Amino acid sequence: MAVAALKKHLIQILLGLAIMLAFLGHAGRFYPIPLVSVIDAFIYDARLRLTMPGGVDDRVVILDIDEKSLAEGGRWPWSRDKMATLLDRLFDHYGVAVLGFDVVFAEPDESSGLKSLEAIGKRELKDDAGYQSALKGLRQSLDYDRRFAEAMAKRPVVLGYYFTNMSNALTSGRLPEPVLAPGTFKGRNLAITTWNGYGANLPEYQTNAASAGHFVPLVDFDGISRRVPMLVEYQGAYYESLSLAMVRLLLGMPKLVPGYADDGAPGSRDYAGLEWLELPTPRGTVRIPVDESVATLIPYRGRQGSFPYLPIADALHGRLPVEALKGKIVIVGTSTPGLMDLRATPVATSYPGVEIHANLVAGMLDGRIKLKPAYVLGAEVLMVALCGLILALLLPLFSPLKASLLSFGVLLAAAGLNFVLWQSGLLIPLASTLLLILALYALSMSWGYFVESRAKRQLTGLFGQYVPPELVEEMSRDPENYSMEGRNEELTVLFSDVRSFTTISEGLDPKELTHLMNEYLGAMTAVIRRNRGTLDKYIGDAIMAFWGAPVADPEHARHAVLTALDMQRELRKLDEPFKARGWKPLYIGVGINTGTMTVGDMGSPVRQSYTVMGDAVNLGSRLEGITKQYGVGILVGETTRAAVKDVVFRELDRVRVKGKDEPVAIYEPLGLVGEVGKDVLDALKLWQQVLRLYRAQDWDQADVQLYNLTRQAPDCKLYQLYAERIAYYRQHPPGEGWDGVTTFETK
Repeated sequence: MAVAALKKHLIQILLGLAIMLAFLGHAGRFYPIPLVSVIDAFIYDARLRLTMPGGVDDRVVILDIDEKSLAEGGRWPWSRDKMATLLDRLFDHYGVAVLGFDVVFAEPDESSGLKSLEAIGKRELKDDAGYQSALKGLRQSLDYDRRFAEAMAKRPVVLGYYFTNMSNALTSGRLPEPVLAPGTFKGRNLAITTWNGYGANLPEYQTNAASAGHFVPLVDFDGISRRVPMLVEYQGAYYESLSLAMVRLLLGMPKLVPGYADDGAPGSRDYAGLEWLELPTPRGTVRIPVDESVATLIPYRGRQGSFPYLPIADALHGRLPVEALKGKIVIVGTSTPGLMDLRATPVATSYPGVEIHANLVAGMLDGRIKLKPAYVLGAEVLMVALCGLILALLLPLFSPLKASLLSFGVLLAAAGLNFVLWQSGLLIPLASTLLLILALYALSMSWGYFVESRAKRQLTGLFGQYVPPELVEEMSRDPENYSMEGRNEELTVLFSDVRSFTTISEGLDPKELTHLMNEYLGAMTAVIRRNRGTLDKYIGDAIMAFWGAPVADPEHARHAVLTALDMQRELRKLDEPFKARGWKPLYIGVGINTGTMTVGDMGSPVRQSYTVMGDAVNLGSRLEGITKQYGVGILVGETTRAAVKDVVFRELDRVRVKGKDEPVAIYEPLGLVGEVGKDVLDALKLWQQVLRLYRAQDWDQADVQLYNLTRQAPDCKLYQLYAERIAYYRQHPPGEGWDGVTTFETK
């Protein structure tokens, strides 16, 4: 059954699998699907905002080069003597733990005028001993760069610098020593960020600073900063970020150790395996998760202001309380738009770059950075494949409601599992899975609407005028198995006809006759459809119907017999409404026969009909025609009688109808077993004796028993018919070879 269902929906299943393969290509990084990337970024940002811890972390303080400080101290950059004073104030007065600069000091400070004084001494006063002596005494105080460099010496100061990728590969200043030597990742398939130029600090600054780190975040395709590379490559060597350099300095400058998840595993060189960077310290190891490009997801704590912002001018002039900075991690940066360090982030479209570094420092110390190792690619592929296979194979087999429930359940499970993993610190892209689920659901619904509903409409067009709507609905679930092509089947056919219809019609005007026929045919048709019958045609006042096609019905004979009984009952319900309109009651004869028939769409190019043909059909018509001979409303053939076990039948005769040589027994259905009254059953037993005696040519005994029945039902035409036959055969004995068959020469 399952294999047959899969074959039936093979095209839809193959389309679903093709959609799954398309998303697998994106998940496996064979090619990008821009829409998936956009939605993944949206989902990431939404989850980040939803789960940010919030609050203010005062362990990291931002000394802000704000508008107030610029108004007080003049435009940036300030003179290096002010910066030297700032360093002295921060370390000697406030006792900060670590100081980082989110700015670069790439050019010498000439604001003291020392360079001009030295030029005068060389050109005009080179022989003036007093001038030269005075200049020598001033040089110490006017060499602001030297003062600033000396202020850094032996203090935990981390300078900032940047890398660039320019076609002309510009370089300025001096880089710090690389944190990892060239060849560290040899043989590892890392997608590490590589640069060809940089802008660093003056050599004397770099020489005296404790460390330095780059402050360039990565910008994603949509212009949003979500990651910062912990390590970047320049000319084969590896350099750390500003935030990592500050954390290392805070922890006592431990050696940076790459963390591999696959050390010693077979084939480990084929898998990048770099999943974290370790900082081993006496108090434990700090582990910093990184992705395939050795970048770290920025663990945003909240919107701007998640760390204290203090004016740098207040720190310079000692206007801040000592406890505001004592023992703190301090980063010098700016929130002023004019200094162009505002970036688009998931939490704000204009976010100070300095706070990005503050978030990273705090996140490293707290272990709050999300893990996105290279193997999440495999996890994403597995999730896409699993959800895709489940839906591609099952949705075509389900009804729209079940398909909707399954799709929603799979979507909920995928999203729920992904969110649980996110909360536990593991980031797995979700958009490809969600879009795949929606795409397969859309395929299922559109396929059902445009393809299956089309087949249903075709079936309705073909069979709707013959078959009850509920059967058309049943057929529409498997339209390939139904057609109007001719075939031989064992079916049951029913014919009904109104008695004395010509006389009735002559007494009515055309309008009344139309109303009468509409009510009669409508009531009879409803009975046929209620019992799963296929309406073949109306022939004037006659009705032809059959059971067992186009929808297979193992109980076609039973349903036809029950239909005939219901038609007789329904007809009597019309007596009162007809009488109220002045119409005479109607009486019908019904003939039913079961046998092999040819069923299909038959006719000419001008007119066709889905109908049945064959000897079994003709017999059913003949049986309807002779009901009036026996004075009964329903006659069925012996094949029908043998197929129906729960109906009480009365055998009436054995007949040879016109057009057939073989005699058949004919029966009248009386009602369902258990619903026929005792008096009827008693009369049936007596009638069976009459029939046995009649066929044995025991006319006297048959006449006696028939007389007893006639006393109970003096108007029964059947009893009258057999009384006449017995009287005839007394006078004209049929002889020893008589088979008891009645032959009808007319239809």
